[in-house]
This record gives sequence, C-alpha cells and structure tokens, in this order.
Amino acid sequence: MVKRGATAVAVFFFFVSFALQLSSGDVEKKTLLFVFGDSYADTGNLPREASTSWKWPYGITFPGKPSGRFSDGRVFTDFIAKFLGIKSPIPYKLMKNLNTNSTRYGINFAHGGTGVFKTMVDYPNMSTQIDFLQQIIDRKVYSSQALNASIALVSLAGNDYSTYLAKNGSLKDLPEFSKSVIGNLTKNIKRIRLLGIKKIVITGLHPLGCLPLNIATNAYRNCNTGENYFSESHNRLLKQNIETLNDEVSTPVFAYLDIYDAFISSIETRQNNSDKLKPCCVGANGEGCGWIDNMGKKLFDVCKNRKNSLFWDSIHPSDAGWRAVYSWLKPSLASIFVS
Repeated sequence: MVKRGATAVAVFFFFVSFALQLSSGDVEKKTLLFVFGDSYADTGNLPREASTSWKWPYGITFPGKPSGRFSDGRVFTDFIAKFLGIKSPIPYKLMKNLNTNSTRYGINFAHGGTGVFKTMVDYPNMSTQIDFLQQIIDRKVYSSQALNASIALVSLAGNDYSTYLAKNGSLKDLPEFSKSVIGNLTKNIKRIRLLGIKKIVITGLHPLGCLPLNIATNAYRNCNTGENYFSESHNRLLKQNIETLNDEVSTPVFAYLDIYDAFISSIETRQNNSDKLKPCCVGANGEGCGWIDNMGKKLFDVCKNRKNSLFWDSIHPSDAGWRAVYSWLKPSLASIFVS
C-alpha cells in the first residue's frame, strides 16, 4: 500500500506552489476547474434518455432529483470544487452558449463509461475531451492569465481495464496493457499543459477489489486482494510517470492524488459495519439501480440510511462515500487555502 504520509507531503507542496499565485481571499475569483474523466467525475454529460444517472433514485440526496451524476448525491468533482471555493463547473453538454456566466467556474468534460482509450460506450474518451477544451480555447473564451491560474482534474482509467477484460483480454498481458494505458494518459496530461493549464491533478486508480460489483459473490464481506494489488501496481507506475514529468519542468506541474488510500481508509473506519461494502441501491434479479419494468415497477431496493453506505450502486460511491474520501484528502490541502 502506498505510504499515506509521503503522499500527503507531495500533494501539500504541489498546492503550495499554486497557492503562492493567489492572494488571500482570491481563490473564488480566479480559479477555474477543468475536469476530464469518467463517471466518478461526470456531473451530467451523458444523454438523459440513455443513462440511469438521469433516473430516480439517482440524485435523491443531492440535488433531490436526478442530475446526471452517478450517485445519490455529489461526486468527486463537486467536492474538489467546494474545496476551491467555487461552484461545480458546468457539464460541457449542458452549455447553451460560451459566455462568461456559464463558463466562469470552468467546464466539466467527463463522460461516464469513458477511458483513456475507446471503451464499451460510444462517448468521448480522454483525447476527445481535451479536443473540446482546445476548441473552446481557440475561441478565446479564456485568457491566458485565467488558464494559468486554473486547475485540471483528471480522473479515469478503470473503464479501460474493464473493457480490456470484457473483450477477453489475457490476464497475462494485463501488465503490458497497463503500461499502454498509463503511457497514453501521460501523453494526454502533457497535452493539457500545452494548452496553458499550469496545474494538473491526476487521481490514482481506486481499489477495484472493493467495488460491490466485484465482491457480490462473497456477499460483500471482503475486498478482493488480487484486484486491489493490480490497482496499486497501476498507481505505482502512474506516480513514477508523474514524477518523471515534473523532473522535466522547472516547477511542479503535475500532482498525484491518492484516491486509493482514501478509499481504503474510508472502508477501515467502518470496520464495525458488517454491510460497509454493500451498495445502498441494489438491483433485483441482476438488474441495476434505477431500472424499472414495462409496467413501471421498480426493480431495485434502496437502503434506509444512505449515510451509512460508502457505495451507492455496484460501481459508484455514494454522497457519503465521496465525502469520506474527500475528508481523508482534505487535511493535506486545507492548510494551503485556509489561513
């Protein structure tokens, strides 16, 4: 497992260099957040008619109705925006026009189900998401000064692996595929920097072996150590690439955000909860959360106390789960922006 103390120090000094660019009380006025990723970061980019994220009971905790988020409430993007003192940036697909009002907090390009490469869904992958930002920058929506004071959040890769395995990829060749994923991810974050964004935060891979989808067969009792080991391997290689990138520039530009340890810690703090890994919204007869039959009858059940559940459905954290992850990460960031 990655050492948490070292990670906290690395993230601390990364944000120190950024904080020095901001005067006291000026975070909300200057900071833009650009988001690239999958369903862990998506706040409403998928089509309403094609995604359960727009169906009840998604959004039941926040904002009280489906909002396109794969959660009963907020996702990771929302908590990072809150930390920066801004509203969650508008989803790219929901922008009606490119004006300073709709884009003043940045833009969220994340699309659920996507990855570094093409996945099982026909939505924009990471390179296409960056293309969208390139087009917006070319239209002079943001000044170079605004971009220089902005942050990019990159959160994806899990769908690349699930797609690889679903297409009968060899477990023996998985490490080589992982190198390809991280290699292309690295090229993409370098491209983001060339667009003028000077600070880029990349999340590690969450513990795949703790996802309810992967442990349903053992009644959600324990995480799968083998799958978690793979997540750790991915994260080690990703961190090495990020360190190499930072060695190539005069000041640190790229930062690794330790989502893995944040998840593990959140699980461990619920050690007395026997259902800590069980999703709150569970589909019946193999169906998913939010599914209904032809007669309108719901094919899922929702737990009584959502605050006790780390996971909302078989893949995605709940509002409480993301809050716990954010709370673990916050101490390494709060001292940067809070005097």
